[in-house]
Amino acid sequence: MPQSLAVRGKPGFAIGDGLPVGADTTRPSIARVYDYSLGGKDNYAVDREAFDAVLAVAPGLCEVSRMNRRWLRRVVRYLAGSADIDQFLDIGAGLPTVVNTHQVAQQENRNARVVYVDHDPLCVAHGRALLEQNENTHYVCGDLLEHGTLLEIPAVAGYLEPDRPIGLIVCGLLHHIADGLDPAGVMREYTRRLPAGSYVAATNFWDPADENPELHVLARRLEHAFTGPGLGSGWYRTREQQLEYFGGLELLTPGLAGLEGWWPPGPPTRRQLPEERLILGGLGYKPLPDPPRIRPR
Repeated sequence: MPQSLAVRGKPGFAIGDGLPVGADTTRPSIARVYDYSLGGKDNYAVDREAFDAVLAVAPGLCEVSRMNRRWLRRVVRYLAGSADIDQFLDIGAGLPTVVNTHQVAQQENRNARVVYVDHDPLCVAHGRALLEQNENTHYVCGDLLEHGTLLEIPAVAGYLEPDRPIGLIVCGLLHHIADGLDPAGVMREYTRRLPAGSYVAATNFWDPADENPELHVLARRLEHAFTGPGLGSGWYRTREQQLEYFGGLELLTPGLAGLEGWWPPGPPTRRQLPEERLILGGLGYKPLPDPPRIRPR
């Protein structure tokens, strides 16, 4: 286990640079900023100011947030339908918005079980009030960085069957985990503990580096805007860095790809904005073990 994992599982430990913001109106919150970017109302002036500073660099970032949600809905629809996954762990779920994970999953399978997790008490309070609509939907407080992973803590494990496949979702979360906290190592630990037949869905801001030098410059500017004095997190990572999230998994076609190019519902209706091209998503599958071979006598 990486050393960083061994020291992170502390109550209240937060993603980014401090404790969960909650209802504090003096500091911007990742969850509230994301809510603002989606056109929600559960945000304060400090959140809007923080995101407006990023919009000054890339005015189309609200489209990125909406695109991220569309990608999530397509992934969950596939998992609950064709892949026959009936239990989900959505980590970093944030504030409730339009069309949430359990609504998509339970439309495909009314018995699908969804456990939302967030470390921010404000998200948990809103989530419990608005999302726990039936006995198969739960919202609990927890941190991706929990020692031993969230799969081990009773508040989460009590709602999941640990010997059956799980759909693990970390959509728009890992780019808020600093490099020093080893996000790839965190994901390897989750993959190791997931039962065979499980899936991992992840998106992350993308730095194209040498793949596209012009977009690389924009990615660097955006990272500086996100990680500056306002929000304090939002790291753009290369394709190679993001592929490490899926170590030990089989990536489904088309692999790690731009969100609108990942199983699109139809042809594009317009040309993508540069900032819309700076995020990648992938869905990895943990294969079942090979059956034992029968040796001829």
